[in-house]
Amino acid sequence: MVKANTPRQRAIHKALRALIPLTPYADFEPIAMAARAKHMRSLAPVDGAFLATVAHIRHVHTDYDDLRDEGYDHDSARFFVAEAIEEKLRDWGCSRGLIEEEEKAGRI
Repeated sequence: MVKANTPRQRAIHKALRALIPLTPYADFEPIAMAARAKHMRSLAPVDGAFLATVAHIRHVHTDYDDLRDEGYDHDSARFFVAEAIEEKLRDWGCSRGLIEEEEKAGRI
């Protein structure tokens, strides 16, 4: 397990435990590492945790990469895997949903 040494790292781990409490360890650690990435520093820990979770699910638990390899553009591939991401978020007990986040951002 990667140790959370800084206040930000501890905040990210706390946010992830609250956000996705049923996530298997094999998924939790890569998500935590992604949420701690340099490009996520400008985000609130809970927002970085959510984005890292969605990205992990998209690439590991859906056909997103296969769709991209088949020639689908970014937005089309995301559209086709949105429901699978939503389902995995529910399976992991996530308190936020992808579709509601997209609606709030004006992307749906």
